[in-house]
Amino acid sequence: QLQLVESGGGLVQPGGSLRLSCAASGFTLTYYVIGWFRQAPGKEREGISCINRNSGSTNYADSVKNRFTISRDNAKNTVYLQMNSLKPEDTGVYYCAVRWGSCSNRWSAFDSWGQGTQVTVSS
Repeated sequence: QLQLVESGGGLVQPGGSLRLSCAASGFTLTYYVIGWFRQAPGKEREGISCINRNSGSTNYADSVKNRFTISRDNAKNTVYLQMNSLKPEDTGVYYCAVRWGSCSNRWSAFDSWGQGTQVTVSS
């Protein structure tokens, strides 16, 4: 019943920006935790940001803090990840995931996720 669809990925130059979207269906997003994860080739999946249910409080990995911003639009039932000052090491497949409870940076804590969207940062 919980479905997420990521979009907004693409190719961008270092220093550029992208905004990823995570559209939810089958549930009201504000009542659930949404996390963003990314996976680069040959690397472990990394939790990069999370927004808590109801309160909307947010968490960020040190690697993206002050560059990325997570937000939600309750009317559109969508969570966004605004990515600024992008670096080549930000390259990877980005996933959003949903769970009940509170924010976690562990993939295994989440119940469902989207198909992912590719982000490539290259000059």
